[in-house]
Amino acid sequence: MAELENIQNLRENFKKHNKSCFILGASGATGKELLKEILKQQLFSNVTIIGRRKLTFEEVAYQNVNQQVVDFEKLDEYSASFQGHDVGFCCLGTTKAKGGADGFVRVDQDYVCMSAESAKAGGCKHFLLVSSNGADKHSIFGEAEVKIEELNFDHCTIFKPALILCDREESRPLEWCARKILGCLSHAMSITALSVPVSTLARAMVNNAVIPSDKKVELLENKDIHRIGNQDETKTS
Repeated sequence: MAELENIQNLRENFKKHNKSCFILGASGATGKELLKEILKQQLFSNVTIIGRRKLTFEEVAYQNVNQQVVDFEKLDEYSASFQGHDVGFCCLGTTKAKGGADGFVRVDQDYVCMSAESAKAGGCKHFLLVSSNGADKHSIFGEAEVKIEELNFDHCTIFKPALILCDREESRPLEWCARKILGCLSHAMSITALSVPVSTLARAMVNNAVIPSDKKVELLENKDIHRIGNQDETKTS
């Protein structure tokens, strides 16, 4: 993409517009890394995290982050939390082991879709969602993707990563083993089809936010996430 060759210029131009963003799921591994990357690049004049509880930060870089505590079961009562944001990042998600089958559907589909509806009503122009690699329209992730596409955001980007290499608070034995194996192999060879470091995913999300696009809906597979997320490294190598 020609736009990627000018990522630094695009960032500088983006900053001039004093845009506001919110992050859903900032307490999770992807959300934490995303928040860190957003603050590092200083692209937004206002950064808000929306979640079920207030998070504690010790670093000075986080002192101006706004926090909105909401009840996702009564999200229509918290419409003000979604007002006035140009860009929305959604990293909401849980596991069947942690939330049970019903809880998994409730978070990964219902909460995601209700949050997207609130974001749209609040004036959000660009909605960026972390979904799942290989999700089809009949899966929980796929159904959420379809519903969000139907909301007709000015621009909607759906990230479909493979296994995300990170340290999660909750332990999933098979996934933990896969991360360790792929993490070791990634140092010896390029494995862009099977996994992606959480830092690369976060950079891809932030980079995508500043890249102009004439597409209403953009689906980014794992290889696309690597390409966009590693653009800085490609330019400096």
